[in-house]
Amino acid sequence: MNRLAIRKILVLSFSFFLTVTFCEARTFGATILHRHLISMPDMPSQQKKSKVSKPKSARKVQKEADKKEKQQDKDYAKFVKENKKRSIEIQTPEVKARMKQNVKNADANYKTKKKNNASRTKSAGKKYR
Repeated sequence: MNRLAIRKILVLSFSFFLTVTFCEARTFGATILHRHLISMPDMPSQQKKSKVSKPKSARKVQKEADKKEKQQDKDYAKFVKENKKRSIEIQTPEVKARMKQNVKNADANYKTKKKNNASRTKSAGKKYR
């Protein structure tokens, strides 16, 4: 019976010793769950986004297509400008003067319309009141 009492005391002291060391370990360092939460970002925007690059041949083709499109836009703008100039040149002097006046009137109407529209908005209204 004496052995049984000693055995119980040893088991209780051993379990007490283990619980004390386990509790101390938890207070000094972060728990496993806590470390896991710290390592994960709160928002997906904080994650690093990887950039997938295209093959070199695809990039080259895209670059050439962009260059060609830019050149086409430039040529079109040049064509429109020359066409406007030609359409004015072939007119009589009276019609030329009237066309110029129409352009001036259209610009003035556009400005007043824009000013009225901007004055009605909250942020731009302070500028014109």
